[in-house]
Amino acid sequence: MSSENGQGGGGAAGEGAPPEQLALIRETVRQAKTPRAKPRTWRGAALAGELPVARVLVDKGVLHLDRYFDYAVPAELDADAQPGVRVRVRFGAGRGRVRDGRREGGGLIDGFLVERLAASDYPGPLAALAQVVSPEPVLGPELLGLARAVADRYAGSLADVLQLAVPPRNARAEQRPSPAPLPPPGAPQTGTWDRYERGGAFLESLASGGAPRAVWNALPGPKWSEELARAVAATLSSGRGALVVVPDGRAAARVDGALTELLGEGRHALLTADAGPERRYREWLAVRRGSVRAVVGTRAAMFAPVQDLGLVALWDDGDDSHSEQHAPQPHAREVLLLRAAQDKCGFLMGGWSCTVEGAQLVESGWARPLVAGRELVRRAAPLVRTVGDQDLARDEAARAARLPTLAWQAVREGLRHGPVLVQVPRRGYVPRMACAQCRAAARCRHCSGPLEARGGDAGGALWCGWCGREENAWHCPECGAFRLRAQVVGARRTAEELGRAFPAVPVRTSGREQVLDTVPAAPALVVSTPGAEPVAEGGYAAALLLDGWAMLGRPDLRAGEDALRRWIAAAALVRPQEAGGTVVVVAEPTLRPVQALVRWDPVGHAVRELAERAELGFPPVSRMASVSGTGEAVTAFLAAVELPREAELLGPVPIPAAPAGRPRRPGAPPPGEQWERALIRVPPGRGAALAAALKAAQAARMARGGEEAVRVRIDPPDIG
Repeated sequence: MSSENGQGGGGAAGEGAPPEQLALIRETVRQAKTPRAKPRTWRGAALAGELPVARVLVDKGVLHLDRYFDYAVPAELDADAQPGVRVRVRFGAGRGRVRDGRREGGGLIDGFLVERLAASDYPGPLAALAQVVSPEPVLGPELLGLARAVADRYAGSLADVLQLAVPPRNARAEQRPSPAPLPPPGAPQTGTWDRYERGGAFLESLASGGAPRAVWNALPGPKWSEELARAVAATLSSGRGALVVVPDGRAAARVDGALTELLGEGRHALLTADAGPERRYREWLAVRRGSVRAVVGTRAAMFAPVQDLGLVALWDDGDDSHSEQHAPQPHAREVLLLRAAQDKCGFLMGGWSCTVEGAQLVESGWARPLVAGRELVRRAAPLVRTVGDQDLARDEAARAARLPTLAWQAVREGLRHGPVLVQVPRRGYVPRMACAQCRAAARCRHCSGPLEARGGDAGGALWCGWCGREENAWHCPECGAFRLRAQVVGARRTAEELGRAFPAVPVRTSGREQVLDTVPAAPALVVSTPGAEPVAEGGYAAALLLDGWAMLGRPDLRAGEDALRRWIAAAALVRPQEAGGTVVVVAEPTLRPVQALVRWDPVGHAVRELAERAELGFPPVSRMASVSGTGEAVTAFLAAVELPREAELLGPVPIPAAPAGRPRRPGAPPPGEQWERALIRVPPGRGAALAAALKAAQAARMARGGEEAVRVRIDPPDIG
């Protein structure tokens, strides 16, 4: 800086400062740590006397580099360079950069030291380990084996899986010692597990060191977290570890509280995204070091390195949160199934509903059902009433207002005794439109896309949600009517309408902007989107499940199963029928998911769905993979891949682009690009061969370079 840019620009730092300040500056400089030097090249350094070769997994998540690389171990790093530690190595130097028998050059990259060897099977000179980042071993053989199994199942790379399995390092957390492990607790009482057939026997088997496998259909109500805690306690009493994976932080907090109440502090770790990086890593290290034998957490906890694993448990496996969005996109259910097989431990998959995958585990004989008797189910469940299309057609109030008469009556009666839950299937305003008389969807005359009302006003201008054209003269092609109404009204609009109808009653909303955990037992209207329903003290007096057709009508194989799961999750928060609990669902009563809700029979629904999918060859009976990208890239990939002989190719077909202004879904094409997707289906038992073929083709494509990207996903959740 020149002296013209500021007074005294050429003077020494601190010139004119008081003596006390100068002394402070000098002392600070003396105490400052020396700058971190770059890792050495170790040119000419002696190698370790024993096992001088380190086998390293480099952190390169590309498939054609999905293997181990050998490095020389300098003698100075011998003590710290133990299997499982984080290291830094130089990668990509090429064969030509060799000096004094040692390869040099290349960029620094992170990795994990997998094992030490006496000699390498690589014939050329080896580069030396650049640095041991930390002597803390974080990658044990069990976790490495699990990560490899997950990578193979999902046609991914081992490095990508370890990015999900091992949290980022925090030096301060590593420096803190973990507490000494506590002795095993005593076996718990069966408690409310007595409500289920074989429930007590399941806990006894865990407590005696057994490895029972069960699919658990939990009774409605808040007892599920306590029952999970008792299963964990029974496992701990046998001297083994336990792992519980739940969909979100709210569920994790409930299980955490139940475990603390049952066993006290210090016996389990809570691994969720809500904890900061230091605390999360500290808890993870306590598990890795064996200080804590039980873990409760969200999706990332599925890889938690619990020692001597005796039980893996998964709550609500149908929740979308269990599906990882980062490569290779594993599902927590499949990871825990791999862990149960690898560690030969117990397995418990539970929820208020039942997925088709759960029904398949029971039908195959791999797991046993844990269910309550029908009489007990009827006593625990609320009364469920339906409002179908014929009822709506006869209901003047439903055509003129937001809710049918039966729903208004349920709200009024429920508010006399406590809070009322209102579940709406979408967030915010708007608002695709439908004929007010016959309820046929209002569609664009040009492209048949859905018509929407900007600003949520059914009497205002209409626009096509696909092509963007304005519609000024719509009339219903089915019945000739000219009046429209919103097919789906979001949480905010519903809350406003209910607030006007019940002005003396507080209205609370729970959704994307703010998710409530609990609400008091006082009368109130609680409007929530699916999955965000808060727990009411003492249970809700009533619940309304609105616009059921919106969830049932999604173009998705799982639409019915998912709608039933979301309805049951809301209805399970309502008081039992004996206590006056009532649920009103606005959906056609003849549909299978609606009937399953009325009977409270999610297991029967899942069994029938499984039978139909088996007949049609749909997942989970078959295994599927998707290949997406530009049309040219997908065609070239499919021409190059050597699929199993039994594979069936479906497509490719165009992928709809995300509407403007809306968030891009995982796997959707980038803005402005037109992508296609092909589905590949194989029969049972050939999933591993399909994954291997796709992985080999993708690896060859990446190795060649210069080609358009193609996305491969095993078990895509939305196959249409």
